[in-house]
Amino acid sequence: MTLIQRIGANSSSFKVVGGFVLAAVVLFGIAPSMLSDFRLSLLAKFLCFAIVAVGIGLSWGRGGMLTLGQGVFFGIGAYVMAMHMQMADAAKAHEDVPEFMSIAGISELPSYWRPFASAPVAILGILVLPAVVAAVLGFGVFKRRVKGAYFAILSQALAAALAILLTGQQTIGGFTGLSDFKTFFGFRLDDPVNRRMLFFIAAGALLVVVAIARQLMNSRYGELLVAVRDQEERVRFLGYDPANIKIVAYVVAAFFAGIAGALFTPIVGIISPADIGVVPSIAFLVGVAIGGRTTLLGPVLGAIGVAWAQTTLSENFPSAWTYFQGALFIVVIGFLPAGLAGLWPMAKQLVERVRPAQDSGPGVGAGPAITASVVSADAPADETAEPETPVDEAKVKA
Repeated sequence: MTLIQRIGANSSSFKVVGGFVLAAVVLFGIAPSMLSDFRLSLLAKFLCFAIVAVGIGLSWGRGGMLTLGQGVFFGIGAYVMAMHMQMADAAKAHEDVPEFMSIAGISELPSYWRPFASAPVAILGILVLPAVVAAVLGFGVFKRRVKGAYFAILSQALAAALAILLTGQQTIGGFTGLSDFKTFFGFRLDDPVNRRMLFFIAAGALLVVVAIARQLMNSRYGELLVAVRDQEERVRFLGYDPANIKIVAYVVAAFFAGIAGALFTPIVGIISPADIGVVPSIAFLVGVAIGGRTTLLGPVLGAIGVAWAQTTLSENFPSAWTYFQGALFIVVIGFLPAGLAGLWPMAKQLVERVRPAQDSGPGVGAGPAITASVVSADAPADETAEPETPVDEAKVKA
């Protein structure tokens, strides 16, 4: 590696470290000191959406897989956490079943609840179950070369099916879902200090998820993922199986969504089928598209910004927010395909175009610059190029 390459690599590393340090200062220092407890809890909720968005950015932005069903994996993580918290509260109150089951007349704990009474098993389920489900679905879909709109419709149908299934299950809360949690791994949720702890956990999880996504995007696997998105048949011709590459991205996105769902449950205090169906899955996607799906931070900022705007504007304009969100989505898709993250490269290109025009104005050195640009653009190549030195064919052959 040359000296210039080393300097460039070190400069890039410094920028990455500086970015993470700045994000940590904002999340762990500035936000808790400036926001009230209520607004800090809202920001923690938005961070959960941002974690989901990072996975969508990896699978959709880099892999070209339009994932309209991330609510499935979000819901798996959320419900596993909710079941553990319900059983922990019941055990603390010396009850055999959670309170909502007693009200519904259910006296025996369902068999599929019992494993999640253990905290380690619940954490393992949150981390493993969404990834396993995504691996099974991905294997069945991508190995059959299902892609494009067909994959998007299928993933959306899965989210709708899960929401309908949960709605009819009274042993898991039915339509109203699970709520009224008292503790989170032994910490009382009505304590403001513990509420702040949840925000810090969500902030730390987001930083870790972004670091993992960046490592994947900048690795050889990330290059293969982009190649599969752009030229799948060429990748197959080179000896790689595009299905395996897609499955990995799909599983990682599901893994992130499961973590986000598990954090969402204690932060918000409720999880229901309405939080994991088709509409929430599309809302995840809208934030990613508006922020910039092909970038690393675009999905994060887009998800947080859209969620914040929805909360703020819906308080003042309850009936107009939906129209504003739709109009913003149409404008971004129609005029900013790269999302709001593409504004900076566009502004940079505009400055680079304006700068030569300013340099070619009246002043010293303007004449040669104009002459060179005009000649290179309009004159034939043989008139502008220097005369070639005659080649002695006899010497070449000798």
